[in-house]
Amino acid sequence: MTIHVLVLGDSPVRLWGLSSIERLRRQFREIEGLTLVESVDALPATGRHMLLNARYLFELRTLSDLKTHDNALLICPLEGGVAGAVVDSDHLQAALDCMEGRQDPASAPLALMKPEDLTAFNAALLSAQPPVLEPVTDARKTELENRLYGNAYKGITDLVTKFLWPRPAKQAVHVAASMGMSPNTVTTIGFILVLAACYLFLQGQYLAGLAAGWIMTFLDTVDGKLARVTVQSSKFGHLYDHIIDLVHPPFWYIFWGMSLGAIDPVWGLNQPEMYWLIIGGYVGGRAVEGVFPLLCGCNVFTWRPFDAWFRLVTARRNPCLILLTLSAVIGRPDWGFIAVTFWTVLTTLALLARLIQGLLARLRGGPLESWLNAEDVAVGPNASAYRVFGSTRGAYGD
Repeated sequence: MTIHVLVLGDSPVRLWGLSSIERLRRQFREIEGLTLVESVDALPATGRHMLLNARYLFELRTLSDLKTHDNALLICPLEGGVAGAVVDSDHLQAALDCMEGRQDPASAPLALMKPEDLTAFNAALLSAQPPVLEPVTDARKTELENRLYGNAYKGITDLVTKFLWPRPAKQAVHVAASMGMSPNTVTTIGFILVLAACYLFLQGQYLAGLAAGWIMTFLDTVDGKLARVTVQSSKFGHLYDHIIDLVHPPFWYIFWGMSLGAIDPVWGLNQPEMYWLIIGGYVGGRAVEGVFPLLCGCNVFTWRPFDAWFRLVTARRNPCLILLTLSAVIGRPDWGFIAVTFWTVLTTLALLARLIQGLLARLRGGPLESWLNAEDVAVGPNASAYRVFGSTRGAYGD
């Protein structure tokens, strides 16, 4: 069912280069079922309506969750103002009166909600933070940009992305946004670096290849955050970025191994056999990550706190790059190749074990649910893990 949206007011403050109206227009394009109208008179006489005050900062999750409610006002907890409403035609005037200050929201025949009443768990970003709803003022511009960037950052990811990249990537996003650079442009630069690293690894130029690889992984953080904070996500961009991320890692490891020449077998395994172990382990691990939500009901890395800790070091690109970098620094690139091979196999076996455990748990109790989605997650037995994985604190600034 279509919901007609009316935006009231505006804010002159630009966040990540976008005015409030432009940000909302881009957000509407990403939320199915919302149609923007230009005035109260353009609202249909029947149906559901959404009213939004452009003096407030909304997140996509805020709008997506708000539209699922009926005859409710969304209250900003910071100042108590009415930031939005979802109503039917019979309650439209009451909502307008509340938003424009002619009626006390407490006396209106409408439910009152705050961001805390909306869904905190973000399955796409593997994090759990209440959706953004903040008044937009020039004095809070930096704070709000930090909030948008922090909420665009995954809570559960590898240790490099989580602990090393947040602050420098934020500066890079600022530069890219100020230049009007699109996320797909950043992704394309990253793809060129992927190819450069492949060539350099194959030639045995390990340090140069690692430089290209690490810059690529950094840009892989930048493009996604740029897309989210400037509301430029697209199906093509997501697919473009995801395919590059998915395909290239085993090529890096195999080209690295091919550059070594002949090395002594390890536990009876020669190099070609180790290449196949890399391919099989990598494909198997990614396959488990893909089928686990389909078979069990949640992401494999969000099921239990153990899985979130495991995601920090599982054999994805960045942890494997650490192994390769250490081996190059000490002058034993063969050790790095061997370490990546067996770490890929070991972590895939661990993922397969979690898949079996998840299937058994589902058979006993139904679809699995992430520990981050628990009501008492911030204060319950997993509170310490929540402080680490509920968000990436370094992404919010000092």
